[in-house]
Amino acid sequence: MYLEHFGLQTPPFALTPDTRAFFDAGVHREALNVLLVALRSGEGFLKVTGEIGTGKTLLCRRLLADLADEGYVTAYLPNPFVAPNGLRAALADELGLDYPRNLGQHHLLRLINDRLLELSAEGRSVVVVVDEAQSMPDATLEALRLLSNLETEQQKLLQLVLFGQPELDERLAQPALRQLRQRISFSYRLAPLPAELVARYVDHRMRVAGSGGERIFADRALRRLARASGGVPRLVNILGNKALMAAYGEGVRRVQAHHVKAAARDTETVASSGAMGQRLLPGLFAAGVLLVLAGWALWRFGLATGSGAAL
Repeated sequence: MYLEHFGLQTPPFALTPDTRAFFDAGVHREALNVLLVALRSGEGFLKVTGEIGTGKTLLCRRLLADLADEGYVTAYLPNPFVAPNGLRAALADELGLDYPRNLGQHHLLRLINDRLLELSAEGRSVVVVVDEAQSMPDATLEALRLLSNLETEQQKLLQLVLFGQPELDERLAQPALRQLRQRISFSYRLAPLPAELVARYVDHRMRVAGSGGERIFADRALRRLARASGGVPRLVNILGNKALMAAYGEGVRRVQAHHVKAAARDTETVASSGAMGQRLLPGLFAAGVLLVLAGWALWRFGLATGSGAAL
Protein backbone atom coordinates (compact mmCIF):
# COMPACT_ATOMS: atom_id res chain seq x y z
CA MET A 1 0.00 0.00 0.00
CA TYR A 2 3.05 2.28 0.17
CA LEU A 3 3.71 1.92 -3.56
CA GLU A 4 2.38 5.31 -4.61
CA HIS A 5 4.26 7.02 -1.77
CA PHE A 6 7.59 5.74 -3.11
CA GLY A 7 6.63 5.87 -6.79
CA LEU A 8 6.70 2.10 -7.23
CA GLN A 9 4.60 -0.10 -9.50
CA THR A 10 4.97 -3.46 -7.75
CA PRO A 11 6.09 -4.58 -4.27
CA PRO A 12 9.91 -4.62 -4.39
CA PHE A 13 10.47 -7.26 -1.72
CA ALA A 14 7.77 -9.84 -2.41
CA LEU A 15 8.80 -13.31 -1.22
CA THR A 16 7.29 -15.14 -4.20
CA PRO A 17 9.94 -16.45 -6.64
CA ASP A 18 9.41 -13.98 -9.51
CA THR A 19 12.15 -14.57 -12.10
CA ARG A 20 12.09 -10.88 -13.03
CA ALA A 21 13.62 -10.21 -9.63
CA PHE A 22 16.46 -12.71 -10.10
CA PHE A 23 19.69 -11.04 -8.97
CA ASP A 24 21.98 -11.67 -11.92
CA ALA A 25 25.25 -11.22 -10.03
CA GLY A 26 27.45 -12.82 -7.40
CA VAL A 27 26.79 -16.35 -6.22
CA HIS A 28 23.44 -16.58 -8.00
CA ARG A 29 24.88 -15.80 -11.43
CA GLU A 30 27.83 -18.11 -10.72
CA ALA A 31 25.53 -20.96 -9.69
CA LEU A 32 23.34 -20.47 -12.76
CA ASN A 33 26.39 -20.51 -15.03
CA VAL A 34 27.68 -23.73 -13.42
CA LEU A 35 24.32 -25.42 -13.93
CA LEU A 36 23.87 -24.30 -17.54
CA VAL A 37 27.41 -25.25 -18.57
CA ALA A 38 27.15 -28.66 -16.88
CA LEU A 39 23.76 -29.42 -18.45
CA ARG A 40 24.88 -28.32 -21.90
CA SER A 41 27.88 -30.64 -21.60
CA GLY A 42 25.58 -33.58 -20.84
CA GLU A 43 26.33 -34.09 -17.15
CA GLY A 44 23.72 -36.37 -15.62
CA PHE A 45 23.40 -35.39 -11.94
CA LEU A 46 23.82 -31.93 -10.41
CA LYS A 47 23.18 -30.56 -6.93
CA VAL A 48 22.71 -27.09 -5.42
CA THR A 49 22.46 -26.60 -1.66
CA GLY A 50 22.03 -23.55 0.53
CA GLU A 51 20.59 -22.41 3.81
CA ILE A 52 16.97 -21.34 4.09
CA GLY A 53 16.38 -18.03 2.35
CA THR A 54 19.50 -17.96 0.18
CA GLY A 55 17.49 -17.97 -3.05
CA LYS A 56 17.41 -21.61 -4.13
CA THR A 57 13.82 -21.63 -5.37
CA LEU A 58 14.25 -18.43 -7.38
CA LEU A 59 17.45 -19.84 -8.90
CA CYS A 60 15.52 -23.03 -9.68
CA ARG A 61 12.77 -21.06 -11.47
CA ARG A 62 15.32 -19.03 -13.41
CA LEU A 63 17.09 -22.21 -14.50
CA LEU A 64 13.80 -23.66 -15.73
CA ALA A 65 13.04 -20.48 -17.69
CA ASP A 66 16.49 -20.44 -19.32
CA LEU A 67 16.29 -24.13 -20.22
CA ALA A 68 12.85 -23.66 -21.78
CA ASP A 69 14.24 -20.81 -23.89
CA GLU A 70 16.98 -23.14 -25.12
CA GLY A 71 14.50 -25.85 -26.15
CA TYR A 72 14.99 -28.29 -23.29
CA VAL A 73 12.09 -30.37 -22.03
CA THR A 74 11.86 -29.77 -18.29
CA ALA A 75 10.07 -31.58 -15.50
CA TYR A 76 9.69 -29.65 -12.25
CA LEU A 77 9.05 -31.55 -9.01
CA PRO A 78 8.48 -29.00 -6.21
CA ASN A 79 7.05 -31.43 -3.64
CA PRO A 80 9.39 -34.44 -3.45
CA PHE A 81 8.02 -35.95 -0.22
CA VAL A 82 6.48 -38.85 -2.14
CA ALA A 83 6.97 -42.59 -2.38
CA PRO A 84 8.88 -43.99 -5.39
CA ASN A 85 5.61 -44.71 -7.20
CA GLY A 86 4.55 -41.11 -6.68
CA LEU A 87 7.86 -39.90 -8.12
CA ARG A 88 7.40 -41.91 -11.30
CA ALA A 89 3.79 -40.76 -11.64
CA ALA A 90 4.82 -37.10 -11.18
CA LEU A 91 7.51 -37.47 -13.83
CA ALA A 92 5.04 -39.11 -16.22
CA ASP A 93 2.62 -36.22 -15.69
CA GLU A 94 5.35 -33.66 -16.34
CA LEU A 95 6.23 -35.45 -19.58
CA GLY A 96 2.60 -35.20 -20.68
CA LEU A 97 1.89 -38.91 -20.65
CA ASP A 98 -1.71 -40.13 -20.60
CA TYR A 99 -1.99 -43.42 -18.75
CA PRO A 100 -4.46 -45.32 -16.53
CA ARG A 101 -3.95 -44.42 -12.87
CA ASN A 102 -3.96 -48.11 -11.95
CA LEU A 103 -1.15 -48.89 -14.36
CA GLY A 104 1.57 -51.02 -12.82
CA GLN A 105 4.90 -49.38 -12.06
CA HIS A 106 6.80 -51.60 -14.50
CA HIS A 107 4.55 -50.54 -17.36
CA LEU A 108 4.66 -46.88 -16.27
CA LEU A 109 8.44 -46.95 -16.29
CA ARG A 110 8.36 -48.42 -19.79
CA LEU A 111 6.07 -45.59 -20.93
CA ILE A 112 8.47 -43.04 -19.45
CA ASN A 113 11.43 -44.70 -21.16
CA ASP A 114 9.60 -44.77 -24.53
CA ARG A 115 8.73 -41.08 -24.21
CA LEU A 116 12.32 -40.21 -23.37
CA LEU A 117 13.52 -42.14 -26.41
CA GLU A 118 11.06 -40.21 -28.60
CA LEU A 119 12.33 -36.89 -27.28
CA SER A 120 15.94 -38.01 -27.71
CA ALA A 121 15.23 -38.96 -31.34
CA GLU A 122 13.90 -35.42 -31.82
CA GLY A 123 17.16 -34.04 -30.47
CA ARG A 124 15.54 -32.73 -27.29
CA SER A 125 17.15 -33.13 -23.88
CA VAL A 126 15.10 -33.70 -20.74
CA VAL A 127 16.02 -32.11 -17.41
CA VAL A 128 14.29 -33.06 -14.16
CA VAL A 129 14.53 -30.39 -11.46
CA VAL A 130 13.72 -31.36 -7.86
CA ASP A 131 13.20 -28.60 -5.30
CA GLU A 132 13.42 -29.18 -1.52
CA ALA A 133 15.21 -32.44 -2.24
CA GLN A 134 16.27 -32.83 1.40
CA SER A 135 12.66 -33.89 2.08
CA MET A 136 12.77 -36.83 -0.32
CA PRO A 137 12.60 -40.24 1.42
CA ASP A 138 15.58 -42.56 1.00
CA ALA A 139 13.61 -44.99 -1.14
CA THR A 140 12.56 -42.17 -3.45
CA LEU A 141 16.13 -40.89 -3.74
CA GLU A 142 17.12 -44.40 -4.77
CA ALA A 143 14.28 -44.46 -7.33
CA LEU A 144 15.62 -41.18 -8.69
CA ARG A 145 19.06 -42.72 -9.05
CA LEU A 146 17.58 -45.64 -10.96
CA LEU A 147 15.81 -43.22 -13.31
CA SER A 148 19.21 -41.78 -14.11
CA ASN A 149 20.13 -45.21 -15.54
CA LEU A 150 17.81 -44.59 -18.48
CA GLU A 151 20.17 -43.98 -21.39
CA THR A 152 21.15 -44.84 -24.93
CA GLU A 153 24.61 -45.95 -25.99
CA GLN A 154 25.50 -42.31 -26.63
CA GLN A 155 23.80 -40.26 -23.92
CA LYS A 156 21.67 -40.05 -20.81
CA LEU A 157 17.95 -39.79 -21.44
CA LEU A 158 17.52 -37.76 -18.26
CA GLN A 159 19.56 -35.10 -16.54
CA LEU A 160 18.70 -34.35 -12.92
CA VAL A 161 19.22 -31.28 -10.76
CA LEU A 162 18.63 -31.41 -7.00
CA PHE A 163 18.02 -28.24 -4.99
CA GLY A 164 18.03 -28.60 -1.23
CA GLN A 165 19.03 -27.33 2.17
CA PRO A 166 22.38 -28.41 3.71
CA GLU A 167 20.58 -31.39 5.25
CA LEU A 168 20.63 -32.89 1.76
CA ASP A 169 24.42 -33.23 1.98
CA GLU A 170 24.04 -34.96 5.34
CA ARG A 171 21.51 -37.35 3.82
CA LEU A 172 23.76 -38.16 0.90
CA ALA A 173 26.65 -38.87 3.27
CA GLN A 174 24.81 -41.96 4.52
CA PRO A 175 26.36 -45.25 3.36
CA ALA A 176 23.01 -46.40 1.98
CA LEU A 177 22.99 -43.48 -0.49
CA ARG A 178 26.64 -43.66 -1.55
CA GLN A 179 25.75 -44.78 -5.08
CA LEU A 180 23.63 -41.68 -5.58
CA ARG A 181 26.33 -39.44 -4.10
CA GLN A 182 28.87 -40.87 -6.55
CA ARG A 183 26.59 -40.00 -9.48
CA ILE A 184 26.62 -36.27 -8.67
CA SER A 185 29.17 -34.73 -11.00
CA PHE A 186 28.70 -31.03 -10.16
CA SER A 187 27.74 -29.40 -6.86
CA TYR A 188 27.32 -25.80 -5.81
CA ARG A 189 26.75 -24.30 -2.35
CA LEU A 190 24.83 -21.00 -2.27
CA ALA A 191 26.29 -18.60 0.28
CA PRO A 192 24.75 -15.38 1.64
CA LEU A 193 25.45 -12.17 -0.25
CA PRO A 194 28.54 -10.23 0.84
CA ALA A 195 27.81 -6.79 2.26
CA GLU A 196 28.86 -4.95 -0.89
CA LEU A 197 26.35 -6.93 -2.96
CA VAL A 198 23.41 -6.35 -0.59
CA ALA A 199 23.23 -2.72 -1.74
CA ARG A 200 23.23 -3.81 -5.37
CA TYR A 201 20.59 -6.42 -4.60
CA VAL A 202 18.32 -3.81 -3.01
CA ASP A 203 18.85 -1.39 -5.89
CA HIS A 204 18.00 -4.17 -8.34
CA ARG A 205 14.77 -5.06 -6.54
CA MET A 206 13.76 -1.41 -6.39
CA ARG A 207 14.41 -0.90 -10.11
CA VAL A 208 12.36 -3.99 -10.98
CA ALA A 209 9.57 -2.53 -8.84
CA GLY A 210 9.67 0.69 -10.89
CA SER A 211 11.78 3.10 -8.86
CA GLY A 212 13.32 4.48 -12.04
CA GLY A 213 16.79 4.40 -10.52
CA GLU A 214 15.93 6.71 -7.61
CA ARG A 215 17.93 5.74 -4.51
CA ILE A 216 15.28 5.25 -1.83
CA PHE A 217 17.55 3.53 0.71
CA ALA A 218 20.26 5.72 2.22
CA ASP A 219 23.81 4.32 2.37
CA ARG A 220 23.71 3.89 6.15
CA ALA A 221 20.39 2.10 5.85
CA LEU A 222 21.90 -0.31 3.33
CA ARG A 223 24.87 -1.01 5.58
CA ARG A 224 22.59 -1.71 8.54
CA LEU A 225 20.40 -3.89 6.32
CA ALA A 226 23.43 -5.92 5.28
CA ARG A 227 24.47 -6.45 8.90
CA ALA A 228 20.99 -7.27 10.19
CA SER A 229 20.20 -9.73 7.39
CA GLY A 230 23.60 -11.41 7.25
CA GLY A 231 23.28 -11.21 3.46
CA VAL A 232 20.44 -13.75 3.35
CA PRO A 233 18.17 -12.57 0.50
CA ARG A 234 14.92 -13.60 2.19
CA LEU A 235 15.84 -11.61 5.31
CA VAL A 236 16.87 -8.67 3.13
CA ASN A 237 13.40 -8.81 1.58
CA ILE A 238 11.60 -9.02 4.92
CA LEU A 239 13.60 -6.19 6.49
CA GLY A 240 13.50 -4.06 3.35
CA ASN A 241 9.71 -4.30 3.20
CA LYS A 242 9.32 -3.41 6.87
CA ALA A 243 11.79 -0.52 6.56
CA LEU A 244 9.72 0.92 3.71
CA MET A 245 6.64 0.63 5.91
CA ALA A 246 8.42 2.44 8.74
CA ALA A 247 9.52 5.26 6.42
CA TYR A 248 5.99 5.47 5.05
CA GLY A 249 4.71 5.74 8.61
CA GLU A 250 6.96 8.77 9.12
CA GLY A 251 5.82 10.27 5.84
CA VAL A 252 9.34 10.42 4.38
CA ARG A 253 10.48 9.18 0.98
CA ARG A 254 13.94 8.00 1.98
CA VAL A 255 14.68 4.97 4.15
CA GLN A 256 17.21 5.69 6.87
CA ALA A 257 19.18 3.46 9.21
CA HIS A 258 16.68 3.86 12.07
CA HIS A 259 13.92 2.53 9.83
CA VAL A 260 15.93 -0.65 9.25
CA LYS A 261 16.64 -0.82 12.99
CA ALA A 262 12.91 -0.68 13.70
CA ALA A 263 12.32 -3.41 11.12
CA ALA A 264 15.00 -5.62 12.71
CA ARG A 265 13.42 -5.17 16.15
CA ASP A 266 10.17 -6.51 14.76
CA THR A 267 11.71 -9.55 13.06
CA GLU A 268 12.15 -12.52 15.36
CA THR A 269 14.98 -14.12 13.39
CA VAL A 270 17.20 -11.04 13.61
CA ALA A 271 16.05 -9.22 16.76
CA SER A 272 18.73 -9.11 19.45
CA SER A 273 18.16 -10.09 23.04
CA GLY A 274 17.20 -7.59 25.71
CA ALA A 275 14.92 -4.59 25.45
CA MET A 276 15.28 -4.32 21.66
CA GLY A 277 14.08 -7.86 21.12
CA GLN A 278 11.29 -7.67 23.66
CA ARG A 279 9.33 -4.94 21.91
CA LEU A 280 7.26 -6.56 19.19
CA LEU A 281 6.23 -3.33 17.44
CA PRO A 282 8.38 -0.26 18.07
CA GLY A 283 6.34 2.92 17.72
CA LEU A 284 7.88 3.94 14.42
CA PHE A 285 7.23 0.61 12.74
CA ALA A 286 3.75 0.35 14.25
CA ALA A 287 2.86 3.71 12.74
CA GLY A 288 3.83 2.43 9.32
CA VAL A 289 1.79 -0.73 9.76
CA LEU A 290 -1.28 1.23 10.88
CA LEU A 291 -1.02 3.59 7.93
CA VAL A 292 -0.67 0.71 5.49
CA LEU A 293 -3.65 -1.09 7.03
CA ALA A 294 -5.70 2.10 6.95
CA GLY A 295 -4.79 2.60 3.30
CA TRP A 296 -5.75 -0.97 2.50
CA ALA A 297 -9.12 -0.52 4.24
CA LEU A 298 -9.80 2.67 2.29
CA TRP A 299 -8.84 0.95 -0.96
CA ARG A 300 -11.15 -1.96 -0.22
CA PHE A 301 -13.94 0.47 0.72
CA GLY A 302 -13.39 2.30 -2.56
CA LEU A 303 -13.80 -0.94 -4.49
CA ALA A 304 -16.95 -1.80 -2.61
CA THR A 305 -18.54 1.63 -3.16
CA GLY A 306 -17.28 2.04 -6.72
CA SER A 307 -15.25 5.15 -5.92
CA GLY A 308 -12.11 3.40 -7.15
CA ALA A 309 -9.77 5.14 -4.70
CA ALA A 310 -6.45 3.26 -4.82
CA LEU A 311 -3.17 3.75 -3.01
